[in-house]
Amino acid sequence: MTRTIKIASVQMDACPAATGERLARAEKLVAGAAAAGAQLVLLPELFNTGYGYSDDNYRRAEPMHGPTVAWLTRTATRQDVYLGGTLMLLDEDEVYNAFLLFAPDGRSWRYDKVYPWAWERAYYRDGRDITVADTDLGRIGLMVCWDVGHGDLWRRYAGRVDLMLISSCPPNVTDPTWHMPDGRQLTAGQINPLLGSMKGMAGHVFGSLINEQVAWLGVPAAQATTIGHFRSAIPNPAGTLLAMSPLAPGLLKHLPRAAEMEMSCGYVHESKILDANGQVMGKLSGLEGEAFTLAEVQLAGERPRPQRPQPPLGLPRFAYLMADYLIPWLTIPLYRAGLRQAQGPQMAPADPATSRWTAALAVGAGLAFVVGYLAGGRRRRRRKYS
Repeated sequence: MTRTIKIASVQMDACPAATGERLARAEKLVAGAAAAGAQLVLLPELFNTGYGYSDDNYRRAEPMHGPTVAWLTRTATRQDVYLGGTLMLLDEDEVYNAFLLFAPDGRSWRYDKVYPWAWERAYYRDGRDITVADTDLGRIGLMVCWDVGHGDLWRRYAGRVDLMLISSCPPNVTDPTWHMPDGRQLTAGQINPLLGSMKGMAGHVFGSLINEQVAWLGVPAAQATTIGHFRSAIPNPAGTLLAMSPLAPGLLKHLPRAAEMEMSCGYVHESKILDANGQVMGKLSGLEGEAFTLAEVQLAGERPRPQRPQPPLGLPRFAYLMADYLIPWLTIPLYRAGLRQAQGPQMAPADPATSRWTAALAVGAGLAFVVGYLAGGRRRRRRKYS
């Protein structure tokens, strides 16, 4: 038999603020959604801290007995809703970006973000497993932000869930402004046409890509995102400049002052609720500020299975190279050093597997730099003598 549930997707400003302040803001939104009849309320990624690249992240990671988990437990019970969102979770000797879903009776489920995006790897490590929360509402699959750009995760949930929840906080990093040490402001396209060709990709990832994958799974879904403006220095700025230099050798002149380089952009506004066909049932715009959208979705009587081939994701391999391999490789040492300084020398023990692929990636990055530099030299000589 089919059944219906009411879901609320919450939109919050991503600017970092004190945890107590952010929890108080979230409390008002959750209470409003519950009063409107929501049975499940979804909060955005890192709702308790906001989003930023800062050493504060190492100190703001919380254990399971910390204030945010206590608030989630208490609020789900008080408002009689299922309540979920992500936080930087201090788990023994590591930090994860953990999506925690709480039931009104205190039961909980956890999913660790499998694919930290690029510089995020400086603040928490990658998870390994999917999570199917077996709740009274149905079997619910969980994802976090950039995870949605990976077809393997969607396939792992196929035929196993009644509903998908996605907690996200996506800066629009495919349309950034780079603030250089000499005062210039450069778009990605001005740095290199390949980088410029990625403009709009973030909107696709959290917009039509999710809609298409949800329709393929054949189950409803909800996503919570953020609003605001992102501006930050970059973890390992010298390494980032070196990684970008094969595409733009002119950036190397900024290397001595790389720490002064910053990136700014907006956020992708895709707080929404989808039906099993990937059609939008409710959605917020960035102009609505901190708010929630509420919609009723129908869950199938029998667990759906995809009836056609998985739609292509439509993302270039270059995006995965940068976001999943090269930049994380540059930032893992920062994660280890920062976490040990903030939490103690026992934190973030070395992983032998990570060491092996790090060495392989270092060799590959070195070869890519040499090839890019030589190709750039040939182009400069051709221009000189043409």
